[in-house]
Amino acid sequence: MEGKYTSKIALVTGGSNGIGRAIVTKLADAGARVVVADLRDNGSNMPVIFRKCDVSRKEEVADLFLWMQENVGYPDILVLNAGRGIKEKLTEGDPEKWKSILDINLMGPLRFIRAFVPKMMEKKIGHVVFISSVSANQPHPYGGVYTATKTALEVIAETLRQETFPHLKVTVVSPGIVDTDFFQNQLSGPTSMEEIGMGSVQAEEIAEDVMYALGKKNGTCINKITTRPVLQLF
Repeated sequence: MEGKYTSKIALVTGGSNGIGRAIVTKLADAGARVVVADLRDNGSNMPVIFRKCDVSRKEEVADLFLWMQENVGYPDILVLNAGRGIKEKLTEGDPEKWKSILDINLMGPLRFIRAFVPKMMEKKIGHVVFISSVSANQPHPYGGVYTATKTALEVIAETLRQETFPHLKVTVVSPGIVDTDFFQNQLSGPTSMEEIGMGSVQAEEIAEDVMYALGKKNGTCINKITTRPVLQLF
């Protein structure tokens, strides 16, 4: 895999931690020039470029686009990973927090699609990867808002596939419980992997799924990958 993507530019949202960081590591190891768009740079010895970007702020997405246009170039690989969880009952939760989750998990990817995909289409080649969740299309108590964002995200992904056919590849990677700081960083609602009690997979395993999808030969596209712990029921 080393050197396979030497000529490629990759843009990864939420690439400083967890699944995003694992994806960035794999892409950098494969030789891609990687731009990490995140709120904070957690430091790395890898040859990647960090640019502060809040995906919920259209001005910061626009600034990132202009910076890449002038300094790096347009992405060949766009990984839409940034997201945040929330655990609240619909009859008791805070609608302002729900709006924040919608702005990050759904509007964030849409802002990046609108900004970057037209330039990818001009090149008539590229790959967009959406990091979703097994929660998509799986309503469950206290998970309504988060599940709604991931369900809508998968609809967006399929729509993008149809709208950019045949030039761009689109893949949805749908993880189950992953051993990251996701639950600790939820906007509200305490949860833990131990409390759920269904095991977990490592972030590197999800990154391997992404690389597998990216590595398919021309004319072939993996449209969706689901990876979960064997013990996970949903």
